Amino acid sequence: MIELEGVPELVDPVMVAAFEGWNDAGDAASTAVAHLEQEWKGEVFAALDAEDYYDFQVNRPTVWMDGGVRKVTWPTTRLSVIRIGGEKPRDLVLVRGIEPSMRWRSFCNELLGFAHELGVELVVVLGALLGDTPHTRPVPVSGVTSDPDLARTMNLEESRYEGPTGIVGILQEACTHAGVPAVSLWAAVPHYVSQPPNPKATLALLNRLEDVLDLRIPLGDLAEDARAWQLGVDQLAAEDSEVAEYVQSLEEARDTAELPEASGEAIAREFERYLRRRDGGGPGGHATDGGRAAEGEGPFLREGPDRTRPPHPKRTGPLPGTAPEGREAPRPAEDGPEDGRADGDTPGSKGDDGPDGDFRPGSGD
Repeated sequence: MIELEGVPELVDPVMVAAFEGWNDAGDAASTAVAHLEQEWKGEVFAALDAEDYYDFQVNRPTVWMDGGVRKVTWPTTRLSVIRIGGEKPRDLVLVRGIEPSMRWRSFCNELLGFAHELGVELVVVLGALLGDTPHTRPVPVSGVTSDPDLARTMNLEESRYEGPTGIVGILQEACTHAGVPAVSLWAAVPHYVSQPPNPKATLALLNRLEDVLDLRIPLGDLAEDARAWQLGVDQLAAEDSEVAEYVQSLEEARDTAELPEASGEAIAREFERYLRRRDGGGPGGHATDGGRAAEGEGPFLREGPDRTRPPHPKRTGPLPGTAPEGREAPRPAEDGPEDGRADGDTPGSKGDDGPDGDFRPGSGD
C-alpha cells in the first residue's frame, strides 16, 4: 500500500512522465520534464527503490562530496508535484527517471499506484525518436493514444504500432489496462545530429503539452537556446557540401509532404496559440512570444553579456548521408513511434556514433 504523507490534496492532477534512455533521443523528453520541475519549483515526494529496477553495471551510481562528506546518488525514478495557480488551477505530478533495466510490469504498477492514490486523471508520457527530419524545420510532434474516445476529443492518433517498444509504450499500455487515460507525445530528432542536448525538440514537446493540457508553460531561455542550437547545426552543415545537399533534400521532402497541412484549420490553431501567448492568458508563466521563435517565427533573441549558451552539437562521425557508400541512410518508421526510433536506427539518446555513423545506445547514465 502506498502512503503519501505530506502531499496535499491535488486539484485535477495530471501525471507527466519521461525516461532517459531508449525513448529519449537528444535528451529532449527528460529535459522537458526537468524544465517543468525547475520553472515551477517541483518538490520531490517519492522515489522508487533503485534495487528493484536497475542494473547498476548498466546505470552506475555516482559519488559526490557534500561538505567533505562522501555521498552516493543511485539511479532511480523520482516523483515530484507542482501546483499551478491562476483562474483554472491544476496540479502536475512529474515523473522523471531512467528506463528501468528489469521488472517493467512491477515498475508500471508502482507508478500507477501513486497515480491512483493522488487521483490522477490523465497520464502524459513524453518521448523522442530519431528520424529523417531536417533541423531547419519545426520539430514534428505526434500525439498517440490507445483510447479511441481520447483520440477523437484531443485530436490524437490512435496507436497502431507493432514491434519492439520501450518503457513509454509499456507504461501507456499499463494505463490502458488500468482504465487510466494516457497519451504519448513524440518529438522527432534529426538522426544526423542526435547528440544531446536538443533544446529545439524539448521546446516543441512543451508547446504540444500546452495544447494537450490547455495551460501556459513558462519557457525561460529555451527559445533562445533552441535558436543557438539551430545556428550551431547550420554551421556544421555549411562545412560540408554533401551534408548541405542532404539537408536540402530533407527540407524539400518535408515541405512537399506538408503542403496539404496548410489548411484553414491548421492556420486557425496556430493563430489561437499566438493569441494565448500574446495575451498572457491561462495559468502559469509569463506572456512571451519565444515559444515559436525557435521554429522560424519572430526576431532573433538578443544574447546578453553573461548569457550561457548550450554547446554547439559536436560532430563525432559522418553527418548525413552519413551512411558509407553502398548503404542507405536510416528512414523513419512507418508505424507509430512507440519504439522510439526510425527504421534503420538503433534507438536511444545516450550513446556514441559508431564508426559507420549509426547511432548506438549507451547505458542511459
